[in-house]
Order: sequence, then C-alpha cells, then structure tokens
Amino acid sequence: MGWLVLLGTAMALTGIGLLGYCIYSAFAIKRAGLDDVAMRAQLQKIVAINMGALLLAVLGLMCVVLGVFLG
Repeated sequence: MGWLVLLGTAMALTGIGLLGYCIYSAFAIKRAGLDDVAMRAQLQKIVAINMGALLLAVLGLMCVVLGVFLG
C-alpha cells in the first residue's frame, strides 16, 4: 500500500500549496486598495479555492493514514 501513501502525500502537499496560494492572494487583494464591493467579490473566489484546498489536504491525509494502516 505504498502507492496509497505516496498518492495521499501528493494530495496533501498540493492542498497545502493551494492554501499558501490563498493566503498570498488574500494579502495581495487587501494591499490593492479596492473598494468594499470589489474586494468582497475577489475574496469570495478565494474562499471557494480555500475550501477545495482544505478538502484536498484532508483527503490526502486520510489516504496516508489508510495506507499506513493497510500496509
């Protein structure tokens, strides 16, 4: 079940990378000095990516744990 651990690790690292992207994008949007409506619209897009990244990281960690238990 080593392949499951490797797959889970790749998924978890991708999710964590996307979380870093979300943090960077949120700070960039705040520094841009947009008005309230435009900033809110941009941050709503980032929230959708953030939730997907969290899901990907959690599923990756679940695959790692399952691979360790089965292996």
